[in-house]
Amino acid sequence: MAQLDDLVFFRQLALAGSLTATARELGLSLSAVSKRLKQLEARLGVELASRTTRRLTLTAEGERYLTRGSAILEELSELEEALGEQQAALSGPLKVNATFGFGRRHVAPLLSAFCTLNPGVEGVLELTNYPLSLGEQGFDVGIRVGEPPDSRLVARRILTNRRVLCAAPDYLARMAALTTPADLAAHPCLILRENDSDYAVWRFQHRDDPLREQAVKIAGPLASNDGEVIVQMALDGHGVALRSWWDVHEHLASGSLVELLPQWRGISADFHAVYQQRRHVPARLRAFVAFLEERMPERVPPMPDAGPAAIRRGGAVADGHPHSA
Repeated sequence: MAQLDDLVFFRQLALAGSLTATARELGLSLSAVSKRLKQLEARLGVELASRTTRRLTLTAEGERYLTRGSAILEELSELEEALGEQQAALSGPLKVNATFGFGRRHVAPLLSAFCTLNPGVEGVLELTNYPLSLGEQGFDVGIRVGEPPDSRLVARRILTNRRVLCAAPDYLARMAALTTPADLAAHPCLILRENDSDYAVWRFQHRDDPLREQAVKIAGPLASNDGEVIVQMALDGHGVALRSWWDVHEHLASGSLVELLPQWRGISADFHAVYQQRRHVPARLRAFVAFLEERMPERVPPMPDAGPAAIRRGGAVADGHPHSA
């Protein structure tokens, strides 16, 4: 139907954000894209967008057409997939968003393995410093740190994780006394900075009493906006780091890093696979999330202090907290 073709075209136009980008993605001339938009507006009798060659801004009517039209296209896709998923192999696009460090280290290999097992799936992984909007950016699933605040999202825990205070043996041999988190004020701390923000306050919970917390303002001569750099600085003996278990567990196991203040632990920073609620979740999306739940614990072992409830896989929860883990 022409109406469905128009919906597909307009959604592509809105996602691309400009006439030029749409022309490039569709392999058409700029004039052909502009002409088709004019024909669509003429058929509907409304202006859908104000535009230049570089930027396109939807009108109120355009926003409504995009929202309702996208829902129609999604329902149609879900209907066709539901009818055929019992007989057909998994197929179709799967667009994933994750943070740079964790995404590169763990999500990318698992997406690669999933697509090897399901060659009909067209996987795309986009890594960013901060989580992107699933709906607005067209992502099927986002890998998030912490408990997501948006109850409209479904979140499945794929990894139990906490931040660990640690340093190299070389630094331990010459370090000042460290008996409580407050003592960190006298230590060179390796600071993670992102987007001009200083993560200058480290928060801890007591292992035996999670309600007992301490927040410590820290400082140090070395900083970076990249978590891998912070770990390397710690390995080089420059000071104390607070990094996620997934990032340092191998160094802790080998002894190249040593956990400090084991009776205190950094705040929880679990990872969740997050996707939008819908009546029918595409089979490829359900299968990928289940794959992450199954395979992620094989890549990152449970934390030593994680009890049965903490290491239980999966479980739908309300979704969290951006920033790198």
